[in-house]
Amino acid sequence: MSGRADGQALARAERLREQRTEAACAELGELAARWPEDAGLAYLTACAHDSLGLEAEAAPHYERALAARPGLSGEDRHGAFLGLGSTYRVLGRYPEAVATLRLGLDEFPGDAALRTFLAMALHNTGESAEAVRTLLRVTAATSADARVRAYRRAIDHYADHLDEVVPGGGRG
Repeated sequence: MSGRADGQALARAERLREQRTEAACAELGELAARWPEDAGLAYLTACAHDSLGLEAEAAPHYERALAARPGLSGEDRHGAFLGLGSTYRVLGRYPEAVATLRLGLDEFPGDAALRTFLAMALHNTGESAEAVRTLLRVTAATSADARVRAYRRAIDHYADHLDEVVPGGGRG
């Protein structure tokens, strides 16, 4: 059988995901195998595995969820990009993590969570300056701290000028 799972199967999948047990993951895997083209079912299966620290098992389900047509709703699609990018990073698949998180940002520009996980993956690929720049921008844009907000323009400016020094600024 292929195509989309019926409402009853999806409701069962959601209940299984909430159980957060390996038995539930196994049953979700069976449902996902029965309906391999159902993006929502693949996403629920990925999330269940991911929540148990079973990232290697989660990755193919996230991949299917993002590739399936018709695809996921906006919120679930965002979660799949974040989950897959994070999963790739945890598995040491750093270039794939960066690529996935950037694809997510193409669809969800400026999203702070995607940008934060991208910064971690950038660090893992040795792109520490871009990672720090990304985190500084996220901090400046989202911080509720009054002092950070007061310096937002300066933080945004320095994000692009991390290594610049003022000539003659050193103490002699």
